[in-house]
Amino acid sequence: MIIIPMVGKSSRFFKEGYSEPKYKLKVGELTVFEKAVMSFEKYFETDKFLFLVRTDYSASIFVKDALVKLGVKNFLIVEFTDETEGQADTVYQGLLKAADFYNNQEPIYIFNIDTFRPNFKKSEKSINDGYLEVFLGEGTHWSFALPGENHSVLKTTEKDRISNLCSNGLYYFKTPTLFKTAFEHSFNNDLREKGEFYIAPLYNYLIQNGNSVSYEIIPSEDIIFCGTPDEYKSIISSHSN
Repeated sequence: MIIIPMVGKSSRFFKEGYSEPKYKLKVGELTVFEKAVMSFEKYFETDKFLFLVRTDYSASIFVKDALVKLGVKNFLIVEFTDETEGQADTVYQGLLKAADFYNNQEPIYIFNIDTFRPNFKKSEKSINDGYLEVFLGEGTHWSFALPGENHSVLKTTEKDRISNLCSNGLYYFKTPTLFKTAFEHSFNNDLREKGEFYIAPLYNYLIQNGNSVSYEIIPSEDIIFCGTPDEYKSIISSHSN
């Protein structure tokens, strides 16, 4: 199952004068939403898709219409009326709300609504209990993975640069139960990072309990970020040239 949390407020975009949430903005003939979801085009007919949306801006209607247009066969849209405590909390609540949509033995892939990953293909590392995609990057505003032998992950951090392996926002858990157990541990021990619950740090619980977590390096040119107004403007500029 592929899970797309999109409960963020798009506050940076509204502050810049945009009148629509980020996912509705156009990139050429498509929207940011469509470009992000098309990352998983190979799985439109085979996999379940779970979308976690806000109730404002007619999000559920917009998402449903876009998914039908794209040809996604099996999807569920879950609405959130209240704010969450970060992306990990959003996914956790979404899994609880959508319990009848999946079984607890199927893998889950979690991805951002503001990143484009053209031609995504599931990794052979899905034999592990968890894996995340990373790229070689600069800066401190990412989630990071500390590498071990044979592409294993020794530790993950949020905005703490412990290596040059930066998360692109694609997270895999072998079962929903693994994710929920890791989140519940984080929540019960108040392991917030920067005031909220992020997904990458949840892998630390799995690692500490002997689960296998690995990373896969993706060329940076195969990832397009559209999470900030500047990134969006850069993409628009490249489309117009």
